Amino acid sequence: MSDLVRLLNVFCLLSLMAVGGGTAVLPQMQHEAVGENHWVTETQFATIYSLGQMAPGPNMSMVVLIGWQAAGVAGLLVTLVAFYLPSSFLAYGCSYAWDYFKDNPWREAVQRGMAPITIGLMLAGVHAVGKTACINPSHSLHHNLVTAGIGLAVTVILFAKHINPALLMLVGGIVGWFFLRGN
Repeated sequence: MSDLVRLLNVFCLLSLMAVGGGTAVLPQMQHEAVGENHWVTETQFATIYSLGQMAPGPNMSMVVLIGWQAAGVAGLLVTLVAFYLPSSFLAYGCSYAWDYFKDNPWREAVQRGMAPITIGLMLAGVHAVGKTACINPSHSLHHNLVTAGIGLAVTVILFAKHINPALLMLVGGIVGWFFLRGN
């Protein structure tokens, strides 16, 4: 099967599974892009994710970089359409049904039931990316400890204060550069 067909299959499925946002499918995306299809390495995946978080627009625009890495411009276009189109159609259909059944009591039950699922999927995504960035066997222990320390510090700061995450990413990058430039 060609890379374009695999990209289409993988990212259409991920699109439909992205309940609560793209972060919910990060572990599966990492498994498919790194482990199964070898489109990118673990380090490239973590870097692509970080770039997607800092770039303006949808944070899951990172998928186009995976497509680009896998199959060039054609892969970029296939991945873009495959990741955004199915979920857009699904969201449109669900919003129509949601409005149609606006007076039914089950609506609130569905909404309350989806909240823990969404939170769990998002936490799994954060864990997958954090594990890749902080526990990388190809990096030295010093490198892994510094990245884990930066990640822990950013997490504590985000829970304690309301600070723009992009600013923390910038500061974390500077701290990482300072402590890891010789590695």
